[in-house]
Amino acid sequence: MAKSFFVCQSCGAEHRKWSGQCPDCGDWNSISEQVFEAPSARLGSKGKVLSTASITDISREQSPRRSTGIEELDRVLGGGLVPGSAVLIGGDPGIGKSTLLLQAAAKLAAGDTSKQVLYITGEESIQQVHMRGERVDALHDNLQLVSACELESILATIDKTKPGTVIIDSIQTTISSRLSSAPGTVSQVRDCAAALVQSAKQKGHALILVGHVTKEGALAGPRVLEHMVDAVIYFEGDRGHAHRILRAVKNRFGPAGEIGIFEMTDRGLLGIVDASRLFLAERSADTPGSVVLACMEGTRPLMVEVQALIAPTVYATPKRSAVGLDAGRVAMLTAVLERRVGLPLSQHDVYVNIAGGARIYEPAADLAVLLAMVSAFQERPMPHNAAVFGEVGLTGEVRPVGQPEARAREVANLGFEHLILPKENHQRVQKANIIANIRGSTTSPLQLSGVKHLSDAVQKLLS
Repeated sequence: MAKSFFVCQSCGAEHRKWSGQCPDCGDWNSISEQVFEAPSARLGSKGKVLSTASITDISREQSPRRSTGIEELDRVLGGGLVPGSAVLIGGDPGIGKSTLLLQAAAKLAAGDTSKQVLYITGEESIQQVHMRGERVDALHDNLQLVSACELESILATIDKTKPGTVIIDSIQTTISSRLSSAPGTVSQVRDCAAALVQSAKQKGHALILVGHVTKEGALAGPRVLEHMVDAVIYFEGDRGHAHRILRAVKNRFGPAGEIGIFEMTDRGLLGIVDASRLFLAERSADTPGSVVLACMEGTRPLMVEVQALIAPTVYATPKRSAVGLDAGRVAMLTAVLERRVGLPLSQHDVYVNIAGGARIYEPAADLAVLLAMVSAFQERPMPHNAAVFGEVGLTGEVRPVGQPEARAREVANLGFEHLILPKENHQRVQKANIIANIRGSTTSPLQLSGVKHLSDAVQKLLS
């Protein structure tokens, strides 16, 4: 027997009656009526007894990873695709999701000819996918294309072909005939994703779902969708730059926060191994307001340029603007700088930018942001051969951060001679005996300066 419920399209909450505002998430005009078929089996019915296995008897070799053939994608996935896993990838329209997956599908098909790769597109015809495959050199006989939207037909095709990898582009276009709601609604996305994930777990093939994003940048559909899958990956990028960043926000088989960096070319997406040189390529030395930050993205050290601009304000309340950083944290750091160092910023606008379109979320960028502000305010450039990292508290103390050795090695590999770091990280990095690669010579040790307070860092670099 069919039942009618009212479901919020933003958060997936179910309600007995319609209302203009969802009580759970607060969104307006997001509740719509959905019809659900009552399940045929009763909750009290007995199921079959399932076999169990001791966790110590299960070997890792029973589920080897499959390399996608793209090093940067494998890095984000934790080493490759795990059989029976489900991966959800989202990003803005035109960012390159379909292009990357088509390239990966062709390499997977070429890498293991015993297992087919099934690419199911619900937004394009197979002729359109073939045209893109020709452009990016992603054609292989073992790569099978299907244009379909109906869930039941997709599952029947998977049962017949028994592929090693299944790509659904996209989950919002997939519909189930059992539901009367429109494609892309909460009930359709939730039920179709659950059926596809269950099929992957039972049959052992890797599943990749492409998801649309909302105007706020979050994955569209119910939040439970992200809990169903094993990995959630976001494709980030600025249309003004040629590079794209693939970031894992959830990964059951690898480190969350790992990133892969690609360059968009006319031949598709190319992985960039030496990403630090990319972000520092256009850096101008001896420029006020520019500081090089040694940060970590997952397990990957990365060097980026932090830029700051201080200008007299024309408003009653000065502006605090940030691109690539948390604007709230930049406003807090501005207050720390004014209170603990004595810079009069109450009548100045503060603008902070991560050059190259990168986005930094870790607090280890605090010290670099503050020193860039000081350099911009005093119109005095920082030493061009110096790099910085460290977290700064409200009292101005410089706190230690994780993985200082990896950051220091990246600094040395790029030829920087001087590193400003927290005092408590100084001893760990000193024990590593890191050698700076200065103009081809590997005989000079990296000069370390440990600081305990923000004022110490300002004095060391601007004295």
